[in-house]
Amino acid sequence: MTSLPTTTSPAPRRLLAIETSCDETAAAVIDERLQVLSNVVSSQSALHRRFGGVVPEVASRAHVELIVPVIDQALTQAETTPAELSAIAVVNQPGLVGSLLVGLTAAKSLALAWGLPLIPVDHIAAHLYACRMQAGQDVFPAVGLVVSGGHCNLYDCRSATECELLGSTIDDAVGEAFDKVASMLGLPYPGGPSIQKAAAAGNRRAYAFPRSFEKDPRRLEFSFSGLKTAVLYELAGKPPAPYDPAQLAPGRVADIAASFQEAAVDVLVAKARQALDQCGYRTLLVGGGVAANARLRERLQEAAERQRWRLIIAPPQLCTDNAAMSAIAWELLASGRTAGLEVDVVSGLVRRPRTV
Repeated sequence: MTSLPTTTSPAPRRLLAIETSCDETAAAVIDERLQVLSNVVSSQSALHRRFGGVVPEVASRAHVELIVPVIDQALTQAETTPAELSAIAVVNQPGLVGSLLVGLTAAKSLALAWGLPLIPVDHIAAHLYACRMQAGQDVFPAVGLVVSGGHCNLYDCRSATECELLGSTIDDAVGEAFDKVASMLGLPYPGGPSIQKAAAAGNRRAYAFPRSFEKDPRRLEFSFSGLKTAVLYELAGKPPAPYDPAQLAPGRVADIAASFQEAAVDVLVAKARQALDQCGYRTLLVGGGVAANARLRERLQEAAERQRWRLIIAPPQLCTDNAAMSAIAWELLASGRTAGLEVDVVSGLVRRPRTV
């Protein structure tokens, strides 16, 4: 009896993604089914801790040292050779110029050496695409909320690659406010996890801190400078006088942290709700480092259940900067959005409506 020949499906294509927009050196291998085969992130938090924030020159120098080992580790973990890759994706906007240039230069070099297409990726769109990866199915159209140390933006997301900016912060990003308030309270950097930990023992209503634009549906914008200043005045008086954060009573630190966090979360939830109402959508996507905050996730879930939204928050491992979320590159590749070696970095947020 002659046996029939067996057929095997071709292995899914793979791409290498590189992310160096701020202070994480990251590389990942993702296949076209959006399976993450490796996701290597080398954080610089310890390097910047003594400065209380990211120093651009320090960050770019660290990327230069780390980029090759991180890429090599990502390929090794994914058991992938250059010959098995179909493309190179790299974040080229927005971010710190020096940091972006390190990643883009590495990506260009590899694309040229290995004869692969080069796909530039928007960091913000990638944060929102992490929600698509979490859902495992199409999630568009939707409102997108990106909250991090450098960004606090709302988007009308008609598709994965068509996002119109609805509003952004007019001063501090929410993650930056967390870092600065943590410093005022004598809590360690980065401020997000420190504030969350301290707030767990505090009274969220102990202090009536301001909530800018919370009740103004006409403005899909954010402002956290007034909230940050209110915390400073509470700690140091008005006008502020020198004080020693180490002398603050633990209970006071906990109450201020909890009250600050609640004020920030109130604004984020309110603006997300207003954006959904204006766009007429019932799906909210949330990404970025601050999306890992437990209180924000709790409040958004409560609002989604009450208002009957579909809420999709990026998983914690894809909230902070990473290369795996650049799986959006598969969508870009399908629509022919590759770039030549002349492509450059774009440091600032593009504020006009755009296709990413």
